Amino acid sequence: MASPHMPRRVDHHGLARRAAIPVAEPEPVLAAPRRKRSSTGRCKVRSTSSAAPSSTAAPTSSAIVVPQNVESDPASTSTPATTATPTSTPAETKPTSTPAETKPTSTATPSTTHHSSSAAPATSSAASTGSSSDEPSYMTGTQTGDGTYYSTGLGSCGITNQDSDHIVAVSHLLYDSYPGYTGANPNNNPVCGRKITATYQGKSVEVTVTDRCTGCAETDLDFSPSAFSELADFAVGRLHGMTWVWSS
Repeated sequence: MASPHMPRRVDHHGLARRAAIPVAEPEPVLAAPRRKRSSTGRCKVRSTSSAAPSSTAAPTSSAIVVPQNVESDPASTSTPATTATPTSTPAETKPTSTPAETKPTSTATPSTTHHSSSAAPATSSAASTGSSSDEPSYMTGTQTGDGTYYSTGLGSCGITNQDSDHIVAVSHLLYDSYPGYTGANPNNNPVCGRKITATYQGKSVEVTVTDRCTGCAETDLDFSPSAFSELADFAVGRLHGMTWVWSS
């Protein structure tokens, strides 16, 4: 049978516990022997007159303070370094701002616009004058020419007329140069259908343009027999000094 575990040499462990542990004792402190002061006389009371020099030690302390105060003054006088005002004064922008004034430039612009606006009416007036000058003289005002008559029939405007109709044939010069006529088709001439009021010696008659007269001057008129009879007798033949205007 197995027996419980037991440590060997139990008595040895007991002896070990009983062994005395050495105790450390403090080492004795040796006091230094007192020295007797020799009578050097340093502790003697000095006379009052000699105390004055000891009181003059204060100036030494004040002399030390004075240099410190003197050194602090230069440090405090750093104001010369801060005197950057001289550098700021040349940087004043007043001289630069004066040449940069835009007043002269702004004054020049109104003059430019004024000239351009004034030039526009001159151009428009020239254009209007040119258009009126390009228009034939027979288009405006009272015209003067000779008056004749002829036997009617098919006219250049493509209309067949009768002697009883109050019609008139204008000069070929007027017919061919009438504004808007291209010369391609005489029936489409804008003068066809326009009305003229003719006057001779106090008598007037209104006639319609339907034909073209090849033997007439520019302002002459060739009437139908019925229209001519309203102005004068057929025996007169040609009416010199007849006047006429466009009535429509």
